[in-house]
Amino acid sequence: MDKLLITGGRRLSGEIAISGAKNAALPILCAGLLTAEPVALSNLPHLQDVSTMLRLLRQMGLQVEQQDDRCTLQGNAIDKLEAPYELVKTMRASILVLGPLLARFGEARVSLPGGCAIGSRPVEQHIKGLQAMGAEIKIEAGYIHAKAKRLKGARIVTDMITVTGTENLLMAATLADGETVLENAAREPEVTDLAKLLVAMGARIEGIGSDRLLIQGVAALHGAAHAIIADRIETGTFLCAVAAAGGDVTLQNTRSDILDAVLDKLREAGVILTSGSGWVRAQMASRPKAVSFRTTEYPGFPTDMQAQFMALNAIAAGTSRVTETIFENRFMHVQELNRLGAAIDIEGHTAIVHGVEQLVGAPVMATDLRASASLVIAGLAAQGETLIDRIYHLDRGYDRMEVKLSAVGADIKRVQ
Repeated sequence: MDKLLITGGRRLSGEIAISGAKNAALPILCAGLLTAEPVALSNLPHLQDVSTMLRLLRQMGLQVEQQDDRCTLQGNAIDKLEAPYELVKTMRASILVLGPLLARFGEARVSLPGGCAIGSRPVEQHIKGLQAMGAEIKIEAGYIHAKAKRLKGARIVTDMITVTGTENLLMAATLADGETVLENAAREPEVTDLAKLLVAMGARIEGIGSDRLLIQGVAALHGAAHAIIADRIETGTFLCAVAAAGGDVTLQNTRSDILDAVLDKLREAGVILTSGSGWVRAQMASRPKAVSFRTTEYPGFPTDMQAQFMALNAIAAGTSRVTETIFENRFMHVQELNRLGAAIDIEGHTAIVHGVEQLVGAPVMATDLRASASLVIAGLAAQGETLIDRIYHLDRGYDRMEVKLSAVGADIKRVQ
């Protein structure tokens, strides 16, 4: 099993190219199920989760042609309306095939997602929304079995803001009969990116970027071309790495306008940030200042950046309070950071981080995707060697992170 070996204490300098967003790529790939015509995608990131999704779609009969960061999907020969447990258990985003299959083919059989390290992430909102659109849904032997001759437009108010729920119901509504209103919709940039592709495919959607989406169903969607949005979480992660290790790094192929809450906190920590069309530059010459924050839905502070900022706070001057409101188990990186010499206490959903002047390298273990990123950041700032185990979590959501960091001066390598 691969591990990462980091020798800390080196300043970062140079340029990093940001990849396409994982959280946009996964629903966008599923949108290929909605039409028989070709959907041409670019800026597709090289990630384990993307490979898993493509494997799932291929086994349904979706034809996939892939070259570098480009991919063409052709859905004219789909013959298996099922997402089996073996594939769904490794990636919860597999639930996103449910809406498209049901809308276009009138039936879907999708395994319930397995447990997730960071929290429960229930699928009830997906099911409730599809039932409101007229679907008959049974849960049998661990599978969601859904049927509908044709989905009907409906007004759907979800009990909570759910990103994948919004995406699933949005895709289903594009082919429903009549008008669907999605209230309390997620406003994340990745949802907006999916909506833009759907419009390019002929969907009629109003309110894109807001918490109220109005969809007029059409009889069929057609092919389209689309470039996947830059990964704002990868961008934020590398900015935190510069803040922790020090240095001067410019991130290319990215956007600062979808990262406001994160950039505000980095400035508060003492990072000098400048940005323009397609780039963000971070300069850091001093010890970071402690920053307190509370995770919440977009446009607030993203839960997917909480662990990375925890690593930054661990070496910051002062004490910070980090409150997690989205996932109940998202503090598993705390004990690993404490192994490196951090001083973090947990009180319920809040972590109190007492900044220390220096972390010291040690063997640590990644527990989930963003936790592994926090350990990389901590390792870059720590004295001596940090060995990170179970980095398959990292590969799910970061495109060759160690290669990108090595290019800006980090001493980081993948070892067996």
